[in-house]
Amino acid sequence: MPVVQRPALALMLRLAAAFALATLIMLVKYTAGTGVRFGEILFWRAAPTVPILALWLAAQGQLARLRSRRMSAHVRRAVLGMIGMVMTFGAPLLLPLAESTTLSFTTPLFAVVLSALILSERIGPWRWSAVAAGFAGIVIIAQPGHAHMPPFGTAVGLGAAFMVALISIQIRDLSRTEEPIAIVFWFSALSSVVFVLGLPFFSTAHSPFQWLLLITIGVLGCIAQLLLTAALRFGQVASVIVMDYSSLIWATLYGWLVWDQIPPATTWLGAPLIIGAGVLIAWREHHLSRIPSPLASVANE
Repeated sequence: MPVVQRPALALMLRLAAAFALATLIMLVKYTAGTGVRFGEILFWRAAPTVPILALWLAAQGQLARLRSRRMSAHVRRAVLGMIGMVMTFGAPLLLPLAESTTLSFTTPLFAVVLSALILSERIGPWRWSAVAAGFAGIVIIAQPGHAHMPPFGTAVGLGAAFMVALISIQIRDLSRTEEPIAIVFWFSALSSVVFVLGLPFFSTAHSPFQWLLLITIGVLGCIAQLLLTAALRFGQVASVIVMDYSSLIWATLYGWLVWDQIPPATTWLGAPLIIGAGVLIAWREHHLSRIPSPLASVANE
């Protein structure tokens, strides 16, 4: 049964997801700073989602909602999702929070490039100009050769954005036949199996406060993923992704309150270019999606 599109709901869900994800990333960075190893944080980010969703569905007699005839697609989504998770949470450990968040905004730029290279989509001057402007913003922020943005951290941040572009397309495809809760459950279940194998190498004794942080990361990660998946179920990727830019507000605020970090002038110069490029791409793709004829799409591009 086709999913009814609800653009306003999708935008609100994505806005809530941006806040939840910004808070989650802050907690991951903070928790790592207390001495908890990154590998264990990844496990606790994924594992609590499995019993939370299973118990909730069981209490309502709705475990059948987890059934799927596309497990191979869930496995592919889990593989890409784990790579993306490592990069998404690894970048803030290597970079200031606001800068790593700004790099995540390059996802629409990679989506355009992937559309051209993999899907052979015709990309016109509007979107190629946006891509060029966005990558110019990256150069301004990164300032190649300066210590403020380590090259490896920058590469991880950009890699995370690239993976999000791939995963968003994958989730959109899965959402045609799978419920958001099933997509979230199977990703968490499959990734937890992989991450648990590393626990003997990463696990250490924790204080009650560190346990509280890890549990909060797991619960908040579940909420954020449900919100992200639901937003893609009710709205187009190009439309809802603009809400992600609100996370820069929270990242800047958290960076100031928790680490006393204020982004330098180069970040404020480069960020508008990246954000503007993403908004232009989203607007252009929304405009093209309303043109019924493929030939008209090319003509108007």
